[in-house]
Amino acid sequence: MTTPTLTDLAEAVPTALPIASLGGLTDDALLSAIRDIEALGRQVDVLRIAGAGEVAARSRTEDGPEGLSVRKGCRTANELLQRLTQISGATGASRLTLAALTRRGAALSGTPMPAKFDHVRAALEAGELGVDAAVALTKNLAPLQDRVHPDALDAAEQELVAAATGTSPESSVPASADEIRIQASVWRATLDPDGLEPDEAHAMAKRGFRLGPERNGLVPVSGGLLPEAAGRVKRLFDAYLTPTTAPAFLREEELADKDVVQDPRTKDQQRHDILIGVLDAMARSGDTPTIGGAAPTVLVTVRAEDLETGGAGYADGVESPLSPTTVEQLVCTGGIQKVVIGRNGRIVKLSSAERCFTAPQRRAITARDGGCLMPGCSIPAGWCEVHHVDPASAGGPTHPDNGVLLCWFHHRTIDTSGWAIRMRAGAPEVQAPRG
Repeated sequence: MTTPTLTDLAEAVPTALPIASLGGLTDDALLSAIRDIEALGRQVDVLRIAGAGEVAARSRTEDGPEGLSVRKGCRTANELLQRLTQISGATGASRLTLAALTRRGAALSGTPMPAKFDHVRAALEAGELGVDAAVALTKNLAPLQDRVHPDALDAAEQELVAAATGTSPESSVPASADEIRIQASVWRATLDPDGLEPDEAHAMAKRGFRLGPERNGLVPVSGGLLPEAAGRVKRLFDAYLTPTTAPAFLREEELADKDVVQDPRTKDQQRHDILIGVLDAMARSGDTPTIGGAAPTVLVTVRAEDLETGGAGYADGVESPLSPTTVEQLVCTGGIQKVVIGRNGRIVKLSSAERCFTAPQRRAITARDGGCLMPGCSIPAGWCEVHHVDPASAGGPTHPDNGVLLCWFHHRTIDTSGWAIRMRAGAPEVQAPRG
């Protein structure tokens, strides 16, 4: 019987399980197929890692022009892998790193030497350990090799491999790669508590928060938070995204009882809207540093004729224009101040602020409404905006009898969501979209 080659095996896989056939499998058959596919994938991953390790061994810097990668016109083993397999540089680097940590060496006499992480190697070759778990384990323990006694490091490796493969005395259920990452970080902190200091110093140097250039109506946010800062942010979001406070997670019977509709926002969208409320509340706080003697305020410029006809506006520090809907919301909650500029660019007239609820008026409205007026919305009063029920542009007064508290999201969508608000003898009444 002829032994099948790798080419034969690669060609046999689509025949053994055509992709189109997955849709016709029963639930149990589908799950069984996924397990078999993963087992096959693990065997392939072992070969990928071993192959990468062999390429690296034949492309050593000391080999100079005789190295494999150089002879094939590539600067490094990673570049050769990328061009040969169409993988990304990150994937190539991950394979090479894992190969270096799990590749067996040889003594001068030719006797095989164990790998740096021999338990991981054995579990990988047996198909019991996935690559993601192996990377999570070695990434945390590798920095300890020169700082921790080998016996302690070996014990940690054995424990983590057992947890990942479900062979631990404590549990026969294999841990996921994310769980292994967490467990490995705990082992690292336990074995080398002093080693956390350099990591934290590096994180302190790398921490940051950036606003990128506007693209397609959105300003991208990037950067990195220190763990304790991220913890604070997550707890803040959790407080307003829990099942007991967030309308997006109310049960159907609760929705019916409250006569409200399901919150259409995703969790990410809700976090965005909560952040706006937090920032607005901070800007109004007396503890916030002033800019030019006034609280931090978004200055939006719009021509008088555009304000009347529904034209675009421009926010200070933001290049992209704001839609008429956004301008109207900002005018509703923040008021306007007219500036008349002559043909030569000189300011010839500056009016006083209009349509702006005063601090005492806001306190009175807060005492009445308590928070966002919309049923089921948990945004507190301090994070809300004051909305003119009868638009100021149509003659509605800037008075507590015509103002209600709405969170940023409900204020932004009040004209399009189907919700209706009216004032009856100074008291607000709300009507849900379904009438």
